[in-house]
Amino acid sequence: MNVLSSFLSRLFINVRTRLTRPQYIILVAVITGFSSGLMAVLLKTMVHYLQQFLHELGWYYILFPVLGLLLTVWLVQLFWKNSYEKGIAMALKAIAKKASYIPTSNTYKHVVTSSLTVGFGGSAGLEAPIVATGSSFGSMFGRITDLNYQERTLMLACGAAAGIAAVFNAPIAGVIFAIEILLAETLVSYFIPLMIASVTGVLCSKILLNESALFNFLLEQDFNYLNVPYYIFLGILAGFISLYYAKIFKFVERKVHFYQLNAYAKALLAGVLLIIMVYFFPPLFGEGYKSVSHLANANTANLITNNIFNLGNNNVVLLFFLGCIILLKPVAVAITLGSGGNGGNFAPSLFSGAFLGFFFSRLVNVTGIGKIPEGNFSLVAMAGLLSGVMYCPLTAIFLIAEITNGYGLFIPLMIVSALSFFIVKHFEPYSMETKKLAEEGEIFTHQKEKNILTTITIDTILSDEYSSISSQKKLTDLIEVIMTSDKNIFAVEDDKGIFCGIIELNDIKILLFDKSNHDQVLIRQIMKKPRAMIYIDEPVTAVMEKLDNAQSWYLPVVNRDKKFISFISKTKLFNRYREILGAQSDIYENNER
Repeated sequence: MNVLSSFLSRLFINVRTRLTRPQYIILVAVITGFSSGLMAVLLKTMVHYLQQFLHELGWYYILFPVLGLLLTVWLVQLFWKNSYEKGIAMALKAIAKKASYIPTSNTYKHVVTSSLTVGFGGSAGLEAPIVATGSSFGSMFGRITDLNYQERTLMLACGAAAGIAAVFNAPIAGVIFAIEILLAETLVSYFIPLMIASVTGVLCSKILLNESALFNFLLEQDFNYLNVPYYIFLGILAGFISLYYAKIFKFVERKVHFYQLNAYAKALLAGVLLIIMVYFFPPLFGEGYKSVSHLANANTANLITNNIFNLGNNNVVLLFFLGCIILLKPVAVAITLGSGGNGGNFAPSLFSGAFLGFFFSRLVNVTGIGKIPEGNFSLVAMAGLLSGVMYCPLTAIFLIAEITNGYGLFIPLMIVSALSFFIVKHFEPYSMETKKLAEEGEIFTHQKEKNILTTITIDTILSDEYSSISSQKKLTDLIEVIMTSDKNIFAVEDDKGIFCGIIELNDIKILLFDKSNHDQVLIRQIMKKPRAMIYIDEPVTAVMEKLDNAQSWYLPVVNRDKKFISFISKTKLFNRYREILGAQSDIYENNER
């Protein structure tokens, strides 16, 4: 791998001298999109045929989630020592904290583990692993081609866009996903590489992927403005179901993840629980896209095949069946992922949305309240749940518009997605997958200033070396230190070397000129407590807040044992901020070879 990377690096350096900067970036975007698209097609194909094979075994297929989870845990334990980051949060953290660096092993590990988890029936989606894989390719090619941090981040987003575009045959949705989820700040010039990478991914899908593995729907009927009140109510309902999904998923996932069992026993127990759930509710098996297709085409007969519920034409039992699936889907996903499986919530949110839309429309129709198209409401609700669970309303709108091969539902898609997103944002500012990381400053948000501060670490902005003095010494000793220093602030340590205060020259001017007291004045008598103290491992956002609250240009920095390290300067922090801000340039700026 190192030899190959070295060869490719030399090759790209040679190519770079012959192209302008925009041309070179577009070339890398094409390569990234092609690689990500191929891996997305490979993963989707493997899972599609594996599940097709399992269903041919009859009812025995429901036993295989156990095998999938055990194999996934075994691989992770054997090759990756049970430590690898998953999904979209991994890509976001890499952008904010790791200079868009993702280990090369992520270009294949997510494909292997998620194909086992989902292919054998784990109740999760493939889109998060596809995003992780595509982002890894973008990061890898960004390093090999010697791109800077800004350009590597763009390539990372290009890989994710191509992956999403390939699995849904939706190039516009792929671009918008990358912008809405991964790129907190987007320049206009970013759109061209993103679009080219996304189209490249779609071409891989169209040429190589079996049409039956793709999402394709036809609208049941055109949009009728008389149904707007129902769409408004559906949007509100989708918002609250999205909140339920997020809360119950995180609760169950934490319980399963921290349950005191070894990894294999936990996977075995989770697999048994999934078998029980799938036995009663077969659509919970795997991604569930086949069930979504049945709902979108208002085909409930195939939905309930081999189920203990003898539904027939009994709408009451059917509604109960659908309602249970809506409530249980996040539980099944949480069990799958919390026990060590690999997957995501993108597909499950679409799945839950389809069932919610069908449940709502069938309820309206059978109660005689109105007559609304069940297939259309299933599709629109998919956008509502995707918007509310993943916090990506624009992606949700364009994704459903593209997979229905038209924009006939654009108005209701906008209504439902916007309402759902508005409701969840009112209660939770961050999505369930990014909330903890966002609050800890581990990922970028849409707050530009905070994002820049997130990229700065304290050790990069520490001022020059500062002298310290023991609190037991006298003013005479301090004068000797002052004579060899160009600073006007000094740290004071106790007899155990613990930081205990500071001395500023402005505070002791009078004492310095009174030579008669130099041998009598102890350092502990003239030192003062700093207005605040900064720990070396604190985020810079907290440092800025302390500097502002203390109304001071200098604050001492210590480690967790309160050993003095240095002083931090607000001036140096501002200078570093301006450097980062100035480094953000348009692709077409400095358009040299």
